[in-house]
Amino acid sequence: MRKSTLVTAVAALITFSGTAHAEDHKSSESTRPDLVVAISVDQFSADLFSEYRGSFSGGLDRLANGVVFPSGYQSHAATETCPGHSTIMTGVHSGRAGIIANNWIDLSIEREDKTVYCAEDERIDGTSFGDITAATQGDYVASVWHLLVPTLGDRLKKVSPDSRNVAVAGKDRAALMMGGHDVDAIYWWKGKGFSTLQGRKTMPAIAALNDKIATRIDKARAAYAVPAHCAARNARIMHGESKSVGDYAFQRPEGAASIYRGSPDFDGSVIEAANVLIDELNLGQGEATDILSIGLSATDYIGHAFGTEGLEMCIQMSELDRSLGQFFDRLDATGVDYVVMLTADHGGLDLPERMSLQGVPAAERIDPDLNAGTIGKKVAEVLGLPAGKPVLHADGPFGDYYVSTDLSEAQRGRVRDSAIALIAAHAQVEMVLKHDEIAAIEVPRSAPEEWTLQQRARASFHPDRSGDFVVLLKKAVTPIATTARGYVATHGSPWDYDRRVPMLFWREGIRHFEQPLSVMTVDIAPTLGALIGVDIPAEETDGQCLDIDGGPLNSCE
Repeated sequence: MRKSTLVTAVAALITFSGTAHAEDHKSSESTRPDLVVAISVDQFSADLFSEYRGSFSGGLDRLANGVVFPSGYQSHAATETCPGHSTIMTGVHSGRAGIIANNWIDLSIEREDKTVYCAEDERIDGTSFGDITAATQGDYVASVWHLLVPTLGDRLKKVSPDSRNVAVAGKDRAALMMGGHDVDAIYWWKGKGFSTLQGRKTMPAIAALNDKIATRIDKARAAYAVPAHCAARNARIMHGESKSVGDYAFQRPEGAASIYRGSPDFDGSVIEAANVLIDELNLGQGEATDILSIGLSATDYIGHAFGTEGLEMCIQMSELDRSLGQFFDRLDATGVDYVVMLTADHGGLDLPERMSLQGVPAAERIDPDLNAGTIGKKVAEVLGLPAGKPVLHADGPFGDYYVSTDLSEAQRGRVRDSAIALIAAHAQVEMVLKHDEIAAIEVPRSAPEEWTLQQRARASFHPDRSGDFVVLLKKAVTPIATTARGYVATHGSPWDYDRRVPMLFWREGIRHFEQPLSVMTVDIAPTLGALIGVDIPAEETDGQCLDIDGGPLNSCE
């Protein structure tokens, strides 16, 4: 077991600083951590980090006393789970990675369901994804084949075959996008336990954990105690005719396993699985550096179901802090020299009913008629096109819209232009961008908060997967017309409340500093790569290495 620490590594650098090149290389090798732990907390915005930072006393407090970049950016416009996770361990923008959204439309595929999920293989006969928000989705096969670039773990395996690249998450798309193509073990939550790639056997220890979890998630659960700092947030907010949020402490009745993932307990199960993988695979205890990617999804489910500013999120932040603290304490006990990076795939927006009471009177829900079906029917009627088949396709009211390929090229052009005119005139729409207009834009490397909306859309764009046009909504417009299905709030906009996320680094002995200027999540892979000796060529990344030494040494060299 290796017990090296950053303190001894720095001493080694000083000792060998004046020796020959070979000795310099030797000292560089000695500074490499045994284990990289890359954590993504789904929907953990920079706003949430700032709001609750003063209350942290566990794992998040440890990270807040490491190297802190409070203004990290998922710089693209499509701020959804799959695109966000695709940037973290690849170092490229989501469009370049081929992950333009959680779902997109492919009118060329043979199956009836033309919606493609970012983490499925739609080439497999008889599969269909269905609805990403539904409790029971279609029969799809989880796959990483849509990710067009390697992750840091993929690159590490090429230069160091003995290294282990492992991922575990609450969502398959989080595990797959962070783990990549060459994973030694990969698991995500499915139903009442953890699943893995088709054709792989579940490790006995994970199967045992699944059995353990299954015995408890159907049992009744008492409410969480309300931390003192959360008391002021205990206020009921009505949405719809008879539903409310803001006063729920996650108590569960008997047999309510279906709501398990929308509670702090869910992150606890993912961390349990991470602990099992560390123990079973002896991560960090070999001669080569290992990578463990962890996707914690409860914050996202809670944000969707209850919003970001109520009692529910306050309890979640407290429990996330506690769970991470226990996880790090357990890692400490192994003597492994590990480095932690924590960030998020995107931010989030609170439900409009609460925002309108808290200083944002313009907050509102989307017009239910702003969708591809309704707009398409209007366009077809105006243009005199045959009724029956849809002329427009989209996965939601915003994002990528696709014109039917059953039409002639001339008809397609008229449908596109007519639809754009109708949508752009809508009071809730900020901008509509054509495919070719976006394609002509160069992705900038300047400060991401200064990017135009067009540039943000370009970072999400892929020429073969993006729509004929892209719809961007105005600020504070929630693209959920009704809360009847249980979602009250969401994300996905090009605005900074969805783009800004914290980027935190910690390693034993690291010198604390905080850099308030903006950085990007595409900087993470080059930064971690420099620590473990994996060089990512400049032309293969959209990011840059961040020097996290905080002293006279440079962690990027």
